[in-house]
Amino acid sequence: MIGPLYGGAGVAGPMDPAGAVDLAAARMQMALSLGWHIVVACLGVGMPALLLFTEWRAVRTGDPGHMRLARRWAQAVGVVFAVGAVSGTILSFEMGLLWPGLMGVYGQVVGLPFALEGIAFFLEAIFLGIYLYAWDRLSPRAHLLSGVPVLVAGVASAFFIVTANAWMNQPRGFDLANGRITNVSPWRAMFNPATPPQTIHMIIAAFMVSGYVTASVYAVGLLRGRRDRHHRLGFLVPFTLAAALTPVQIVVGDYAARFLSTYQPTKLAAMEGVYRTGPYAPLTLGGVFVDDRMRYGVEIPSALSMLVGYRPSAVVQGLDRTPPGDRPPVTPVHLAFDTMVGIGFLLLLLAAWLALSWWRRRDLPRSPWFLRLAAASGVLAVLAVEAGWVVTELGRQPWVVYGRLRTSQAVNPAPGLWAGFVLLVVVYTVLTVSTVYVLRHMTRRWRVAPQEAAAA
Repeated sequence: MIGPLYGGAGVAGPMDPAGAVDLAAARMQMALSLGWHIVVACLGVGMPALLLFTEWRAVRTGDPGHMRLARRWAQAVGVVFAVGAVSGTILSFEMGLLWPGLMGVYGQVVGLPFALEGIAFFLEAIFLGIYLYAWDRLSPRAHLLSGVPVLVAGVASAFFIVTANAWMNQPRGFDLANGRITNVSPWRAMFNPATPPQTIHMIIAAFMVSGYVTASVYAVGLLRGRRDRHHRLGFLVPFTLAAALTPVQIVVGDYAARFLSTYQPTKLAAMEGVYRTGPYAPLTLGGVFVDDRMRYGVEIPSALSMLVGYRPSAVVQGLDRTPPGDRPPVTPVHLAFDTMVGIGFLLLLLAAWLALSWWRRRDLPRSPWFLRLAAASGVLAVLAVEAGWVVTELGRQPWVVYGRLRTSQAVNPAPGLWAGFVLLVVVYTVLTVSTVYVLRHMTRRWRVAPQEAAAA
């Protein structure tokens, strides 16, 4: 499902205007589809963990407050899974319809993780059905155990799909002889060098998005004066999970960026706006790339060399080592990377604020600004994930399979791809409105009456 997203500079040979238009339409379709699906997919991966934790607490302690949260979050998980299945199906069709040059040539190499993801999806669907409809038909412990495969299958599904994207960044598991694919090794393709940093980074991001998005809903309620135990629990459980993972994600993100210095130095150079190869490479915050240099940003001397090689004299490869036609568009990649990192550190400060307050008073911070930022944390986490995928995909351009196949060579040459894009906009508009309406309706129905909240 993760393929050629956002447009980039550099194509193989001149393209006629109609071909360029259809290539842009195909990229925009994938950008819209994946940009929408990745949010729902993150919730589908992370929310079962929140759900199972609250139910486990309810089973262990007999606390009705935790059980009430578990039952309500289970309904939300059902909605998220349903819309995720729709958007995921759309993406699977787009991979074949829009990018036959990729799937037709390399499908035998990268098909294994897609097949395994399909198995994981069906297992998740089966056990989610059991979990949702067996609340009062199974014992509490048996019902709790029936939800474990939902969590495991969701994480496995994310892992398999991200390995496919990792392969696009580090193609392995085949030989190319006289234009033909030979000696195919699907397992070697799936477990390529990019698999560890990308899968760990994405799965942690999914749990963070689920935690911050869920917590932000209850933060809004707390800001509106609903200070009952239900809202406090609904905020603290997901926010604590996301806050605990935030420093871990920053360390993993550093590992992923350091990986690029060896395996995709051109992407790293675009992320940091480095043109000239050499030591003492600066780190630039903000700015735009004009005339082969970063302008209007805040430059920290030698900081990039320190981050990459732990010493100021570490050599960082710049864009000057890459032919102009093989370079990604620098400014959007750089700004997307800065956005992701900036949001990550803002969420880290928010997590530290809660930790300090809890350590001192065993309570939430009293400042309304904490709840205001917590209410915004869900949107910020989603923006960080979207920015991260812009870096991943746009930073690989003009390649769909890094160093092997250009995006312009993989696109469907048939005319009229713009019609599909317009139809897709309509479909996702309807899907978004319907999803928001259903979730808002469920939220209104879930509001706790004062007597019920007091009893909790």
